[in-house]
Amino acid sequence: MSKSKNDSKEGIQVIDRPESKTKVKEPAFYKVILLNDDYTPMEFVTHVLQKFFNKNKTESEHIMLQVHQQGRGVAGLFSYETAETKMHLVNTYSDQQKHPLQCIIEKD
Repeated sequence: MSKSKNDSKEGIQVIDRPESKTKVKEPAFYKVILLNDDYTPMEFVTHVLQKFFNKNKTESEHIMLQVHQQGRGVAGLFSYETAETKMHLVNTYSDQQKHPLQCIIEKD
């Protein structure tokens, strides 16, 4: 139970509360993953990584090679809302540019 007391000098009410034992849960993170296909040029994948994920040339080429060789590559780790937005941006942009590159999200 909390107690309150009045500070008559300042007219301020102070409330004493016991320590809360509730722990704040860390938010879940989601991987944004680019999927390999047989038609999207490697240069376009590199471009997407730089444009939407702020990767430098070396990082984007490394991830692009993972996509090409392993079938998928992680572009980044984000909150759900950010991951979903990036996925939609990449898929829409790829479609507009007439490339079949697909992007998905998975819980980390």
